[in-house]
Amino acid sequence: MPYQSSTLTQIVQFGVVNAYLVREDDGLTLIDGLIGNQTKRILAAAERMGAPIKRVTITHAHPDHVGAIDKILAAVPDAEFVVGERESKSLNAHVKLEPGEPKGLILPGNAGVKTVPNRLVNAGDTIGSLQVHAAPGHSVGQVAFLDPRDGTLICGDAYSTVGGVATTAGPYLKFPLPGSFTWHKPTALETAKALRALDPSRLAPGHGRVVEQPGAAMDAAIARKS
Repeated sequence: MPYQSSTLTQIVQFGVVNAYLVREDDGLTLIDGLIGNQTKRILAAAERMGAPIKRVTITHAHPDHVGAIDKILAAVPDAEFVVGERESKSLNAHVKLEPGEPKGLILPGNAGVKTVPNRLVNAGDTIGSLQVHAAPGHSVGQVAFLDPRDGTLICGDAYSTVGGVATTAGPYLKFPLPGSFTWHKPTALETAKALRALDPSRLAPGHGRVVEQPGAAMDAAIARKS
């Protein structure tokens, strides 16, 4: 069953692809957009929560995280579209590495998101209650979001939890897809360590179930790739 708490609702596609709605005092923040046009599913989840979508953001611009973004923003035109500054350059363009960024696996094509963000953010900024943390590795500019109200870490594809908690610093036998499409594995491992240092009480990944008290499982996942 999809996870639901007073502040977080998980929306699951195909059993393994996630988006999240985070409750704020003024409405909801949508994180990620699933695969293809899942607008009705996302809007229905917001309706069940009884609140409007006020902000839309993404962890990273891979196609399985942005499918419904344009149509959602068209459906809720007053919502703010907030994107990590580095990852914003991949929304509707081929990824081009910047000076100092190591060579790695760059997915062909682009995310195809046509909507221009209202605001760009970096580590240390906030989106509603959520703290933005840099989380590069799986993609060049991936970000993660920590909710300080309850310690939930929405980590994008820094970790997956299908078949167990795993980093994406390389394929994981029980669910190899996220790790197989990681841009730079050493950077992904460093990100996994940095996110573990936040000591989250709950891990909400881009793929898999939400895990309570994930610290020991995160440690084990890091150890497997170290």
